[in-house]
Amino acid sequence: MGMGGGGKRDKIQSDINVTPLVDVCLVLLIIFMVVTPLLSKDFWVHLPKQQKEEIQPEQLPDDPMPPLVLRVGPDRSLQVNGAVIGFEELSDRLKRMFAARDDHILFFDADDDVDYGFAVEVLDQARDGGAVTIAPLVERLTQSNDASSPAEAPPGIAAPEATPPDATAPAAP
Repeated sequence: MGMGGGGKRDKIQSDINVTPLVDVCLVLLIIFMVVTPLLSKDFWVHLPKQQKEEIQPEQLPDDPMPPLVLRVGPDRSLQVNGAVIGFEELSDRLKRMFAARDDHILFFDADDDVDYGFAVEVLDQARDGGAVTIAPLVERLTQSNDASSPAEAPPGIAAPEATPPDATAPAAP
């Protein structure tokens, strides 16, 4: 708004100052130009196909290729399907095992007392050995020494422990 100067009559002139309006519009234009390409970005997610197949317990012992289970003991001992393996030879041994298989799935079971850093090193060695999918086991496993229970667990794989998980769980601090 400006006051007219000079002359006999003082008039009020209303002029819009467009400079701040142009500045705001240019800033908004730049923001939209930067953000628009980010909105159209596509993320590709490859989900596995769901396959459901019921396996009867009596079919399990007939499996010629039992799944590979890597177990890390509290004293840094490594076992693959019950066979003791050294840390240095783990990668080479897994490469030979996976060469004879169609799937490259490894089940990983670590004792609660295992050092986290060592468990990660073992997982790195397993990945170097050819394991594409590493699945953690959520139930505690023990070796099946009983000859009457082969129908419950496939050969070379430990059977789930019979004790309830609350009885073996450490007390929370």
